[in-house]
Amino acid sequence: MGMEMMGRYSVPPDQRPDLALGADLIDRRGPDDRVEVLLVHANGTRDIVALPTQAVEMIGRLLREASTADKVAVLAEASEISPEDAASILGISRPLVRRRMDAGVLPFRRVGAHRRLRLTDVIDLKRREAPVHAALDELRTDTDDLIARGL
Repeated sequence: MGMEMMGRYSVPPDQRPDLALGADLIDRRGPDDRVEVLLVHANGTRDIVALPTQAVEMIGRLLREASTADKVAVLAEASEISPEDAASILGISRPLVRRRMDAGVLPFRRVGAHRRLRLTDVIDLKRREAPVHAALDELRTDTDDLIARGL
């Protein structure tokens, strides 16, 4: 992914149920519960730190996503990404991303011969296009249903 990527993670399929259990545990916490991280060193000493609510929510979401996905990427909001990465995030082809860039719908900058997009702009576009994608999915389902009935 882009230059400012913080990390790309993949968990073997046999370990994903443990991630789901961790996410479930975090989801079940009460408003007055505290989440702590315990680190047990090789020499037996321990370090414990309480996590802020925002960090717990991030970890819970990361665990949930990693429990069902082949790969999870964590990016800083200010990240710049390639058109290929934008296509993956938007769920469309790279040529369609380039069309949106050329039409001025998706801002970008050039770095030499390459185009770079701000992650925040890509996420904003995804949010704006979500109702259109939902309508197209519904139309696709209706069409498939009509075809299945022979109409």
